[in-house]
Amino acid sequence: MEEEKNMNIALKPHQFSRKVRIPGSKSHTIRQLLIAALAAGESRLRHPLESLDAASCLRVCRTLGSNIEEIREGGALLEYRVTGAGAEFSYPHAPLDVGNSGTTLFLALSIAGLGNMPLTFTGDEQIRRRSAKPLLNALQNYGVQVSSGNGCAPITVCGPWRGGRASIECPTSQYLTALLLAAPLAPQGVVTEIDVPLLYEKPYIEMTLSYLRRQNIRVEHKKDFSFFSIEGGQRYSAFESEVPADFSSAAFPALAAVVSGGETVLCGLDPEDAQGDKAFFSMLAAMGADVLWQKTGSGWTLSVKRGRALTGGTFDLNDTPDMLPAACVLAAFARSETALVNVENARIKETDRIAVMALELTKLGVRCRELPDGIVIEGNPDGILIEGSGTDAAVTLDGHGDHRVVMALACAALGASAPCMILGAEAADVTYPGFLDLLKGD
Repeated sequence: MEEEKNMNIALKPHQFSRKVRIPGSKSHTIRQLLIAALAAGESRLRHPLESLDAASCLRVCRTLGSNIEEIREGGALLEYRVTGAGAEFSYPHAPLDVGNSGTTLFLALSIAGLGNMPLTFTGDEQIRRRSAKPLLNALQNYGVQVSSGNGCAPITVCGPWRGGRASIECPTSQYLTALLLAAPLAPQGVVTEIDVPLLYEKPYIEMTLSYLRRQNIRVEHKKDFSFFSIEGGQRYSAFESEVPADFSSAAFPALAAVVSGGETVLCGLDPEDAQGDKAFFSMLAAMGADVLWQKTGSGWTLSVKRGRALTGGTFDLNDTPDMLPAACVLAAFARSETALVNVENARIKETDRIAVMALELTKLGVRCRELPDGIVIEGNPDGILIEGSGTDAAVTLDGHGDHRVVMALACAALGASAPCMILGAEAADVTYPGFLDLLKGD
């Protein structure tokens, strides 16, 4: 999938009501791709996500030596067939480009530390501003050589991985997932011990551990995830798996329906999945939306609509910082204040999402107050009432190159009192290609 040129999108207020099949999970797709790339034999990944982030991971896996066949029907991606390279990497001379995918960067950095030749990683402008310093410090403690000017890409790593004990604070769970995926593949007799004094986004560690259990990888850890011990000499095996649908993506059509007074039916989600971002639907229900799971012959559907006026509240987003942009827009439509707290980790994502959402919602007349670890939003149950609305002039909003900010602002536009123009809308393709066309009704 190739990156699109810069584009803007104009959206007029309208009701969003439709049935939507949710694309595959980015978190699951990238984990499955990397494990398959490290396994011997052919793995089959059914219904993976096709997006710019997934394409970045695909490119890295191929460059490191995996053969990946894309099975399509009518242009739609049905399956990846991955013949893994095991621990026998290819070593390209040019840097490996992860695009905008922080997940790919962090996980691949750790995996590359298993090899005995240098590998360099780079990415787009945002990636070159996102620090991997805590992860790099831990890798150095395990014997991996690291070269980076300031902890950001471009970064060069070179093994071998000698193990030992390191302490790593994880304001993003991706640091810990990176170590957990790589450590089992260290040489026989090497033990990797990880002290974790700080960990946000714990549901994503549950997800990673579920994959390791399926692979019969032995991991000892404390119940609170403050310590892990992993023996080397273990191996990944080829597998077949369905990629679950993405709760992170599902939040946005649900948000669009609620703020615009419509109703959506979401298909492909699993209520038992470990994805932390399914908590957004609990937040919707707590604020007054009707959220209903129904079992069907082919799985589950989830219907969402605004049942009554939304009511604000206080919500801890520490486990789900990716939901902050959507939660901010939801809060703008409530009849009282909403505090989104304990989510300082949202400041180190693709953008400082707390500051960015406060800035853009203020352009729409929404009163916001930043906190060091969150934001307080004064909502209006009548929607976003833009000063001077009734004209054809659009309010210009900036997506800041952040896919979740773009999608959240696009949803807000549906419930505004005037048209909105969103700059840099192409960023939505990082995780949810086609979402903006879905909103427009194309």
